[in-house]
Amino acid sequence: MSAPFLMGRLRAPVSPDDHLQGPPDAPVTLVEYGDYECPFCGEAYYVVKDLQARFPEELRFAFRNFPLASIHPHAQDAAFAAEAAALQGSFWPMHDRLYESQDALEPSDLLAHAEALGLHVMQLEEDARSSTVRERVRADFLGGVRSGVNGTPTFFVNGARHEGSYRFDDLADSIAAARDGRPMRSPTI
Repeated sequence: MSAPFLMGRLRAPVSPDDHLQGPPDAPVTLVEYGDYECPFCGEAYYVVKDLQARFPEELRFAFRNFPLASIHPHAQDAAFAAEAAALQGSFWPMHDRLYESQDALEPSDLLAHAEALGLHVMQLEEDARSSTVRERVRADFLGGVRSGVNGTPTFFVNGARHEGSYRFDDLADSIAAARDGRPMRSPTI
């Protein structure tokens, strides 16, 4: 008999293979499952930047791809471009550029972003079509599905699903609670 499906827990643990920012020994790890074309993820991008500034020594951030291709037709190609940029050591610059340019995610735009970042454009184009990159995006997505992710952005704080909004105050409260060893508050309905 298989184990029951646990809602609200991160089923794919954070590892060195994740895209990580912040101190490796930070007491709090924030994981986001995001979609580069999602307007809510675009708003959350700036919230995460503010959280990183507020908790510089206490927060480690991991981003995982969760492209909702059925409603965001450019999300999957954008995720492939970010992962292809990672192969050139530029995941975070591409990640940031995609969120800061959500209105420019056409294939030609993705190549222009790569060029602006000084990446080898032909290599990025080739890598974006590779099984390595496509499998990475697929693995992120399936890890999200196993963790109960069904929309974006979805956040986990120290492995527990953040049930509040992605507004700064809500996420900061959850991060502070995890840092201090207090239970996270449930959102009020």
